[in-house]
Amino acid sequence: MLRFLLVLLICAGGFFIIQSVYHPVNINLPKINKTIESKAPDAAAIALKQKATEAKAFAAAHQYNNSICFLVDMKIRSGQNRFFVYDLNKNKVLKSGVVTHGRCNERWLEGRRYGNEPGCGCTSLGRYRIGTPYNGRFGLAYKLYGLDSTNSNAFQRFVVLHSHACVPETEVYNEICQSDGCPTVAPGFLQQLKTYIDHSAKPVLLWIYESGE
Repeated sequence: MLRFLLVLLICAGGFFIIQSVYHPVNINLPKINKTIESKAPDAAAIALKQKATEAKAFAAAHQYNNSICFLVDMKIRSGQNRFFVYDLNKNKVLKSGVVTHGRCNERWLEGRRYGNEPGCGCTSLGRYRIGTPYNGRFGLAYKLYGLDSTNSNAFQRFVVLHSHACVPETEVYNEICQSDGCPTVAPGFLQQLKTYIDHSAKPVLLWIYESGE
């Protein structure tokens, strides 16, 4: 009987130790925001609305598609959805996905840095006209033409919209892979973007920016 009670106490004690060690880890894991609009308005959500308003005015003035545009907020963590297909008429996000940022020729870029010089390997902020599709090194890709002084060398730098298997189809907690400056998305998400681009009679505007700047 004494031996049975001793075993019971040891098992109970072991269970208590396991619970005290592992349970807090589970409950303390950061939760991922599924979309930018699933939480109270913050700097990123406010910037998204503002950029959409500016994008609609630009599209109307320059003969771009004024119904939809693509907005990318590089301030948002790379494992979180930060590439938004935005309905300019209904003023809402239609689809969102994960997208890379440039590593600026480093093995791994900590934080954010931007550039426009040929060979810099960085993301270039600014507005882009999405051009014609072609089959490149990574399959389907769309040429990009920079419309601002901050991204005027995009075409010369071979910065294009394409996909890569290293980019996840859904949000992840960890940071994702980095590119040499191209906004690179998941293969499945690129197929969704393809539908909007290919069925548009006018060029689609892509705007890469950083909220709070």
